[in-house]
Amino acid sequence: MSKTSRRDFMKTTSAAAAGLTAASMPAYSYDRVLGSNGKVRVAIIGAGDRMMQSLVPAFFSHSEELNFELVAVSDIWKYHRETNTAKIASNEKYKSKLPKIAMARNNDELYAMKDIDAVIIATADFQHAYHAIEAVKAGKDVYAEKPFANIMSDANEALKVIGGSKQVFQVGTQRRSTQSYIKAKEYLDSGKFGDIVFADMTWNVNQPGRWRRPKAVPLMKQEDTDWKRFLINRDPKIPFDARKHLEFRLFWPFSSGIPDQWLVHQIDTVHWFTGIPHPRSVVANGGIYLWKDGRANWDTMTAVFDYHNPKTDKAFQVLYSSRMTNEAGDVKEIYYSNGGSLNLDTNKVGPEGGMKEGPARAMGMKANLLEPYSLGEASGMETSANTGVDKQTLAHMRNWMECVKSRNQKTNADIHAAYNHSTALCMTIKAIQTGTRVTFDDKKQEVVAG
Repeated sequence: MSKTSRRDFMKTTSAAAAGLTAASMPAYSYDRVLGSNGKVRVAIIGAGDRMMQSLVPAFFSHSEELNFELVAVSDIWKYHRETNTAKIASNEKYKSKLPKIAMARNNDELYAMKDIDAVIIATADFQHAYHAIEAVKAGKDVYAEKPFANIMSDANEALKVIGGSKQVFQVGTQRRSTQSYIKAKEYLDSGKFGDIVFADMTWNVNQPGRWRRPKAVPLMKQEDTDWKRFLINRDPKIPFDARKHLEFRLFWPFSSGIPDQWLVHQIDTVHWFTGIPHPRSVVANGGIYLWKDGRANWDTMTAVFDYHNPKTDKAFQVLYSSRMTNEAGDVKEIYYSNGGSLNLDTNKVGPEGGMKEGPARAMGMKANLLEPYSLGEASGMETSANTGVDKQTLAHMRNWMECVKSRNQKTNADIHAAYNHSTALCMTIKAIQTGTRVTFDDKKQEVVAG
């Protein structure tokens, strides 16, 4: 390191240690310079509930062992930026692992800091891909929450920028780092299950306050946030609305609600398990049947996905249903073959629904019944409003951190996984908005309605 760059580096790290905002720091180049102690220096983008309750604890669970440190927080809302930075800094579990944390009012200020190697993004649903593109262009490794992109223009740009970079990227579909799902993938790849003929997926809760922030909304004043930056590449004429800012999951174009939040987790496993990148077609129906609180996004939906593998000419259907009005059925993912089922709630494979001897013999065929098989401990997926840190998120965060250290771009949920679930998501949103059967044009990378 030259004397000049060493002097600049010392100025930057000293400023961060003093807890100064990024606005007070010089705008150095984006060249990656690890600290003298070899630590990977990470910034938070979006200090909201998901970040604070799950991603931050997951990060600190591994940070000391893997030599990472949190050095900055970027959030456009002053209250979140200051209050949650203070919470992290004063947390007894984290204090010994922290320098003083710099605060940035926006990502321009954040990337003006020299001492940022990687970012963890947990902003609003519609912003994840935009912020990930921005971070990769600034030379940062990225962990981005799901959903990745809910418009195809963002997904296509991200695939080009992130896919063509040397940065390590992970999207937060954490089933891909969950042992029972990994074992399910191995079992399916072995051929013992046979061809998938159907998948049944549900995600049900009964929570009138889900995605509502009644205590936080009155705290937000327009002068304390940056509404223009919140809108990013959406319609700039949308007027400031604290509720849409903080309860974004209830309002399009900031989120589609159920598909953005829950569908992507489950439909992602279909792409992973089968290697098929997106549905052949999607239809959807639903509405706001009970929680008529001013929201725009449905509280109940059902969608049907048709999948086809052109290499084998084999196809199957996925039935997805979700409601926020009754929790019976909870979270379920059950795959079916002619010989039985693979249940990712119980983590069991068994002969349920398989072809028995009588019907088989009548057609001159043999019975087809799967041998019982365990995928491991049944952990289930948490559906409560405040999920906190779980084994899946811990494992997923660790996978990203290890790849950042090793410079392995093939994370468990890389940009291709993110792009594929974004395609299925955008198809679902178009099906909801048009009421038509939706397909995808691979050549144009566009969703086609009707």
